[in-house]
Amino acid sequence: MKVVGFSGFSGSGKTSLVERLIPHMRLKGLRVSVVKHAHHRFDIDQVGKDTYRHREAGAFEVVVASNKRLALMREFEQDSQLSVHQLIAELDARVDWVMVEGFKEAALQKIEVWRAQSKQAVRYPDDAFIVAIATDSPEQLPQATLLPVLDLNDAAALADWLICNENRFDYHGENFP
Repeated sequence: MKVVGFSGFSGSGKTSLVERLIPHMRLKGLRVSVVKHAHHRFDIDQVGKDTYRHREAGAFEVVVASNKRLALMREFEQDSQLSVHQLIAELDARVDWVMVEGFKEAALQKIEVWRAQSKQAVRYPDDAFIVAIATDSPEQLPQATLLPVLDLNDAAALADWLICNENRFDYHGENFP
């Protein structure tokens, strides 16, 4: 399994980039999973549905499955902050690539997503796990870098870059990289 993180401030385009990358990876016959961190309360269930009713009744976990998909919902009795490694361990080990979004402090090889218009600071000078920068304005990067600078708007080229450099993204659990 290969794991790559996408780091950047809110609004930088991480979600859009991952969304555009997935079809390019799939066209190359690769299975892709995504781990996404949410900073707020979220729910994937719908009020009134059986699974919602089971959770509201106090079930610790509810698994719902069909011949097309499976969903696991787990309720934490106390606030819990799972590590990215714990979340990756929940995934099917037969996946080719895992794209991680929203764990910018994680010890994972990452691509920083940066837009000049955001006026946000860059992280690449201070984060040794950033291995490339995806941007729509390379000429405006605030600090020179020897890291690869990739076109944020060219998901096909970015997918090719990931595949050409796939060995650097081999995942070995919490001992990664």
